[in-house]
Amino acid sequence: MNEGKPFQQALGLRCQCLVIQAPDDLRVVEQAVGELAPGEVMVQVGFGGICGSDLHYFHAGGFGTVRIKRPMILGHEVAGTVMAVADDVQRVKPGDRVAVNPSRPCAVCVYCLEGLPNQCLDMRFYGSAMRDPHVEGAFRNLLVCDATQCEPVAGGVLLQHAALAEPLSVALHGVSRAGSLLGKRVLVSGCGPIGALAVAAARVHGAAEITAVDLTDETLTVARAMGADVTVNVATDTDWVQRYAADGRTRKGTFDVMFECSGNERALRAGLDTMRPRGIVVQLGLGGDVSIPQNMVVGKELSICGSFRFHAEFALAVRLINEGRVDMRPMVTGAFPLSRAREAFELASDRTKAMKVLLDFAAEIA
Repeated sequence: MNEGKPFQQALGLRCQCLVIQAPDDLRVVEQAVGELAPGEVMVQVGFGGICGSDLHYFHAGGFGTVRIKRPMILGHEVAGTVMAVADDVQRVKPGDRVAVNPSRPCAVCVYCLEGLPNQCLDMRFYGSAMRDPHVEGAFRNLLVCDATQCEPVAGGVLLQHAALAEPLSVALHGVSRAGSLLGKRVLVSGCGPIGALAVAAARVHGAAEITAVDLTDETLTVARAMGADVTVNVATDTDWVQRYAADGRTRKGTFDVMFECSGNERALRAGLDTMRPRGIVVQLGLGGDVSIPQNMVVGKELSICGSFRFHAEFALAVRLINEGRVDMRPMVTGAFPLSRAREAFELASDRTKAMKVLLDFAAEIA
């Protein structure tokens, strides 16, 4: 069946969307699905992962200078089943299960043409208030998107796991910024979802030894399940920096690469102390302005770089999940129907109880 615009017009389809009206004000709103344009498909969303940015919108109305100015559909981590496709679509067909890439670069700006689509000047990223008007998100049970955004999910792979391809993509892009990890000793600082997935990404890319540090035992348990060799609770192990700091005579106990995923200044500074000369620091976490010890950076000849979103890594993330090379089971805390979205968001906000909480959109239409 290759059904597009006539299918939607005949049924007058409407969908249930999760909208943030204002801080602490989540609502389920019904909206028209919209018609399929050439190249588009309609996906029945199965699961959606609650991201840190969703939580920022929920608790504070945004982060940094990014603030919601009007109601906006949340969500950008989703997977589901293709229900209909436009007549010209061959990439997927109705019945295919897919993960949906939320990143939609313009493909014509200077950075897209230079091969840096994640730096697109006209990016449309699901569930983002960076633009005005905002870009509506994917937390809805029926989503119309471009067929090129869809990556097929293998049979036997849970849609819960496929929905987490987006945060895995972020981690994979961060790993790519560090260069080769073969034989390297890696430090992952901050083991929320991105940090835990950075552990998995570093393992896939050949890191010899991965040490994960965080403030809670609960997150570190997940980090170990995702591939960390050593975990350190920095809240209780106050001597960890001294143990791992370089002493100028040996590499033992020092790191070649650090992925800083917390966005915390103290965590970054502690990590810098443990880096070996000419080590590479990749900043994934966001936290605002920080102070950098220039003498240390210069003396050790450290390289510090940022990592922002992803592009080609999305297809790789889905492939790694499809092939079972990254096991997403430790990441999933639980799934809630859309009617219990507030409960899901509150649980996702508690790092001692949750790693990745998902919304189950299929439960609403079962």
